[in-house]
Amino acid sequence: MSLLLGVNIDHVATLRQARYALLPESPNAEPSVVSAALEAKAGGADSITVHVRGDRRHMQDADVFRVKEECDLPLNLELGITEEMMDLAFRLKPDFACLVPETREEVTTEGGLDVVALSGTVREAVKRLKGRGIKVSLFVDPVLEHIEEAARLDADMIELHTGAFANAEDPSEEISRLIAAAKLGKERGLQVNAGHGINYRNLPLLFDVPHLTELNIGHSIVSRAITVGMRQAVSEMLEGMKAYPAGE
Repeated sequence: MSLLLGVNIDHVATLRQARYALLPESPNAEPSVVSAALEAKAGGADSITVHVRGDRRHMQDADVFRVKEECDLPLNLELGITEEMMDLAFRLKPDFACLVPETREEVTTEGGLDVVALSGTVREAVKRLKGRGIKVSLFVDPVLEHIEEAARLDADMIELHTGAFANAEDPSEEISRLIAAAKLGKERGLQVNAGHGINYRNLPLLFDVPHLTELNIGHSIVSRAITVGMRQAVSEMLEGMKAYPAGE
């Protein structure tokens, strides 16, 4: 099976909010997140990822409902574990929910969810989401203890946080950590995804990591789309992903 691509369109909303923060639903508000989702689909995307943050800095509630209604790709909702966001997930009914850490001070999600320290909270969130028919992923650092805990918490998937890999001058040590985490996730029956900081340049370095099912990529694709358009940017990323070893 080919490596799948989930396209995160949050930063399309970031650009829109730069001018239309007070009027995101105005007919003049651009760029359109729905159009971005549809263009990503046309480029070959396998799913669409959105993250409604507590401070609504980019995606708004109405955005994700429109994307779900107008784009028929599977929808992955990233969310912090708060009652407000759990309620949003229950109303939206995405195909997947990825539980992430979230602080207002960060520019973007800066690390994985500490599923060991937050075991009880995460377990309850997983149970409630799965009870609504939503598959659950946990966004975790490539730490073996966290992979083990994700399996114990009955998650369907993990998304390995690749930020340290993406930021490293010499990524070899981070690749080793990702390899070990992916192998353990597979052994524990978890679907293994990866995301954060992956771009067109560092993508091939990830091909040493086995058992990956899907990559979630946003900023790099949206950045490339400014030059060539969303459809072409997604197509180019997928072309690069074809070299991932089949069946691993």
